[in-house]
Amino acid sequence: MAFYKDKYDVIVIGGALAGMSCALKLASEGKDVLILERHNLPGGVATSFVRGGVEIEATLHEMMSIGPVDDPLPMRKYLDEMKVAIEWLRVPEAYDLVSPEDGIDIELHAGRRDDGTWIAADEIEEQYPGSRDDVNALFELCRKVYESVNYLNDHTLSKFQMLKDHEELVKTAGYTAKEVMDKMFPKLLLNVKRILSAYWIYVGQPIDSLPFTIYAFLMGDYMMGGSYVARGFSHEMAVAMAERCEAMGVQYEYGQNVEKILVKNGKVYGVRTAHGEEIHCDYIASGPYPNVVYGRMIEPQSEVPEEARRYANAMPMSVSCFSVVMLLDSRPEDLNIHSYSVFSAETSMDTEKFWKQGSRLGNWDYLTTICLNYANPKGVPDGMTSLSITELPLPECFDGVTADNYFETKRRIAGQMIDQVSRRLGVNLRDHIVEIEVETPVTISHYVGSYRGGVYGYQHNMQNSIVARLADIERTTYIKGLVSCGSHQLAGDGMAVNINNGRIAAMQILAEMKKEA
Repeated sequence: MAFYKDKYDVIVIGGALAGMSCALKLASEGKDVLILERHNLPGGVATSFVRGGVEIEATLHEMMSIGPVDDPLPMRKYLDEMKVAIEWLRVPEAYDLVSPEDGIDIELHAGRRDDGTWIAADEIEEQYPGSRDDVNALFELCRKVYESVNYLNDHTLSKFQMLKDHEELVKTAGYTAKEVMDKMFPKLLLNVKRILSAYWIYVGQPIDSLPFTIYAFLMGDYMMGGSYVARGFSHEMAVAMAERCEAMGVQYEYGQNVEKILVKNGKVYGVRTAHGEEIHCDYIASGPYPNVVYGRMIEPQSEVPEEARRYANAMPMSVSCFSVVMLLDSRPEDLNIHSYSVFSAETSMDTEKFWKQGSRLGNWDYLTTICLNYANPKGVPDGMTSLSITELPLPECFDGVTADNYFETKRRIAGQMIDQVSRRLGVNLRDHIVEIEVETPVTISHYVGSYRGGVYGYQHNMQNSIVARLADIERTTYIKGLVSCGSHQLAGDGMAVNINNGRIAAMQILAEMKKEA
């Protein structure tokens, strides 16, 4: 009996969150799906590791689009619809922002009251009197744009319908987050705008060039429904999705590195693995970046349209990740750690400056610190602290790093980050380290094979926003039957977004199948 079937409806290259989500949606529609994953675990960077007998979260800071059980947001609804069972834990606060040069030290909480006012607006009002009404209005605008984007994920509308039913999205789509805050809310104090810009690092784009649509989606989601983590870490989420895939009849194969995508007369017909197996299909959902797909995976290369190469080469890479993950020998409160999520600025809040610093090796002024104890206390041994310190640099920061200086470089940068947070806390964290791991763009590239260690796909600027990508989705389908499925697809900022990307990829394939039926 052959290991692989003669033909599949769809082959999914890569069993990360987007790939599994795509497979789940396709399987729910009765399609025959094969996932080929190069690693021996599902989920890509959604994983954990064990050090000193303790399981430690590797990557997830907080999951968006979950919401409470009695008022679920789209991602909880989708995973429930797919019968993916995950135990979600609510993160206690939205975030803390500490910027000593600006005199900012504030903690915000998510939540919208029945009368349309927001908890965070009241918290900002306490420190900046007179700001409540404008902050409430900004959050309401974000909520409406957020709901419009979610609606458009599943519906195609005429221009008239867009103007009639989604006015806020249409009116703000051509502006950056900074432009909307400056023009629509000119009375907002600069420090209030700085406070409302803290999440910029989670989309990898400074407020000056971040499309308001992306900003509004992020703020509308996080500030309305809060954020969550999985009790069993992001690995629980990955395993739950993989198990559900197999329960729905998806064939999931590990240790299978796809080397070639086979194309004939402008249409895919299969793949070839590193082991030499040729497997046939009608459609392919591709996890690898287009740079890799068009640069070396398509066989023969003569089937790659020139415009596909130009597209891939023109797309600017978004951020990678540099993270110091530690297990410390004391309780958080004994280390002056009192919150789950803290954004800290070493110099005055300037997101454009912070973003440009991502091109250099270390000495980054803006860091995000996560203390898992406050969201998942049972996931950390008593008397210990699970702490991560993260910067999302641009991939080119590691261009000059070689095998000879890699370990010295990452240790030096990790030391800088630890010392920077230690100064803020007034505690020498080096004295308390029990276990430590340092994750770099090289780690990401080696572990999941991501192009240049990218984690957020391509940059979202005003010339290349999600609105533009949605409008161009058919024009940028260069080979029939080949669909992108990953962070490089529509939006790449986070795990929930990638799960949704996979769902959208599946819907693209289902729509094409319907046309050809």
